[in-house]
Amino acid sequence: SAPGRFADYFVICGLDTETGLEPDELSGENFEQTPLRRTFKSKVLARYPENVEWNPFDQDAVGMLCMPKGLAFKTQADSREPQFHSFIITREDGSRTFGFSLTFFEEVTSKQICSAMQTLYHMHNAEYDILHTPPTNEKDSCSSTGDCNGTSVSKLQRFNSYDISRDTLYVSKCICLITPMSFMKACKKVLEQLHQAVTSPQPPPLPLESYIYNILYEVPLPPAGRSLKFSGVYGPIICQRPSTSELPLFDFPVKEVFELLGVENVVQLFTCALLEFQILLYSQ
Repeated sequence: SAPGRFADYFVICGLDTETGLEPDELSGENFEQTPLRRTFKSKVLARYPENVEWNPFDQDAVGMLCMPKGLAFKTQADSREPQFHSFIITREDGSRTFGFSLTFFEEVTSKQICSAMQTLYHMHNAEYDILHTPPTNEKDSCSSTGDCNGTSVSKLQRFNSYDISRDTLYVSKCICLITPMSFMKACKKVLEQLHQAVTSPQPPPLPLESYIYNILYEVPLPPAGRSLKFSGVYGPIICQRPSTSELPLFDFPVKEVFELLGVENVVQLFTCALLEFQILLYSQ
C-alpha cells in the first residue's frame, strides 16, 4: 500500500542535447513555420525516485503531459514568463495520479544545438526564396514599384529569425511533481520556489537536493480533516485536506472557470449538469 507521502516523483523534462532537434510529430507538420515557431520533441531528462511500487512511472504519459506542445525555442526578444499547468493520469483500473508542471525558459549552452537552429534557418530561408521568387518578367515591375507581395512577406518572414552571432537562444524546460492528491496551490508554490532558487543570483539556504528529498520522502499527506504546513525553499507552504464529511478536495480557483468560459456558459454548463446532460468540453 502507498505510504501516504505528499509527492511520489520529481520530474525534469526538456531538451536532450544528445538526440538533438527532433520534430514533434504529435504537433502535426509545421515545416512552413519558421524554425523558432516549430515544436520539437521533449524528453524526460530525470526523475526521482526511479520508481515506486504503488505508483509505477509512466514515462510516455508524463513526458507528453508535462510538455504537451513539445519544446519551444525563443530568443532574447521574446517574452519568457514561466507557465504553470496541471494534469491527471487515469489508469485502466480507474485510479488517478496528479501532475503539476512549471515550464520556464533557460539559455541553450550547447553549441551544436545553436548551430542546428542556425542551419534550419538557412534551409528555411533558401526554400522560402525558391518558392516565392517571382518570374523573370515580373522582377522589373516589382523592383520599380518597390511593392511586391513576395518581398513584403519575405521581410516579415525574416523578422522572426535567429542569428547565432547576435542572438541568445532559449529553450523551454519543465519541472514537475507527481502526487497522489490534487494539492494544486501547494505544488505550485513548491515548484515556483525551486525555480526561483535556480534563477536567483544568491544560492538558497540549503542545496536544492535537500528540498527535493524533503518533499519526496519527509512530507506526509495530511490526514483527512487536517492541515499540513511544511518548509519550502523561501517560505512555509500550507495545504488542507477535507474531512470525509466534507466535499472532495478541489484546490483550483473557480474564478478561472468564469474567466475562461464567461458567466452565461458557466450557467449553461451548470444547468446541463443538473439535467444530467452529456457534456463535452473541447479546447486547443
